[in-house]
Amino acid sequence: MRLFLCLGAFCFLISFSFAGERNVIFRGHYNNSLIQFLGKKDNPGKSGRVAFMGGSITQMNGYRPMVADWLKVRFPQTKFEFINAGISSTCSMTGAFRLQKHVLDKGRVDLFFIEFAVNDDQDAGHEKRECVRGMEGIIRHARTAQPEMDIVVTYFVNPGMLGQLKAGKVPMPIAAHEEVLKHYGVSAIFLAREVADRISAEELTWAQFGGTHPKPAGNAIAAEMIGQLLSNAWDKNKTKDKEPHPVPEKLIDSGSYYQGIFLSPEQSSNDSWSWSIPQWKKIPGSFRNTFAGMKFLCCDESGKGTAIHFTGTALGAYVLAGPDAGTLEFSLNNGPWKTRDLYHRYSRGLHYPRTVMLVTDLEKKEHTVRMRLSGKSNPSSKGTAARILQFTVN
Repeated sequence: MRLFLCLGAFCFLISFSFAGERNVIFRGHYNNSLIQFLGKKDNPGKSGRVAFMGGSITQMNGYRPMVADWLKVRFPQTKFEFINAGISSTCSMTGAFRLQKHVLDKGRVDLFFIEFAVNDDQDAGHEKRECVRGMEGIIRHARTAQPEMDIVVTYFVNPGMLGQLKAGKVPMPIAAHEEVLKHYGVSAIFLAREVADRISAEELTWAQFGGTHPKPAGNAIAAEMIGQLLSNAWDKNKTKDKEPHPVPEKLIDSGSYYQGIFLSPEQSSNDSWSWSIPQWKKIPGSFRNTFAGMKFLCCDESGKGTAIHFTGTALGAYVLAGPDAGTLEFSLNNGPWKTRDLYHRYSRGLHYPRTVMLVTDLEKKEHTVRMRLSGKSNPSSKGTAARILQFTVN
């Protein structure tokens, strides 16, 4: 199938014909989304809900609207709803905790696109364990909640990852995500290696691709590969009824965040920790409109405490960490006090969204965490503030 896509002043002919086969990794089936999009012969009201989750590569007008346009051309009589659950700078760990609110609560999702390889690498700087716990958290939660959901994961690329691939190495976040996808039978679009292959063959340059946040030409390659995967799967489909995707009984990591949810911090507000909209214009550092109008649990005075009551195996905080980000002190079930620095290397000029885990690998029961701001903060920070958008509970 060929499709002429336009994005602004740029137009591309996407033919789904030349992506390297080893980089379009097919697993499982995509019968359920096809059956849903085609509808029944006696039902003219065909519909489909498609969700995209990731970081800025998803949030921006890149591969996401290209894939959406391709779907609308392929199924012209289908009424689509597209969910943009991309949030700049967020990683797969944050994704595991926001999946319920940002995707699953929207209703039945027929086709789900995910990308977190780049942010797990350059933003979060995760170790393998967190890459697995985040991606397995997303996949297992999604498939458990909605067994008929079809899923595609795309691996984008940054300069460091590109260098590793050109040297014949697989970047750790991609290798970790691949371990999860193999276990759950989920297909992968290895765009990162496709780009490395084309650059090595002198068919593409990094500048033409567009860098970490690809230009339209680079996003068109991603859309082409996704279209190739889905077209091949759908053209071979012979089934008439939907069938659930299997969920392995065994977890890769028993601590994976597959029961991740948000817990509102409002219950922890008091005279010192306010549940309010920060006065961003008076606070140094740039601020993204994604979070405009949202309330946070806020405090900037050291020694002031609050408590969080939860049931689960892990607790963290989804925060905006700006130039004045402080250090949290916390105690689990009246145990010893520990510290967690909120400041991130990108916090110097930006209120940076990140999830910091406080306690993990707990017994699944009721717990209480006492929390206060330390009088000490990161040497690069200019304050002792905490602004918590959500607590993250597994």
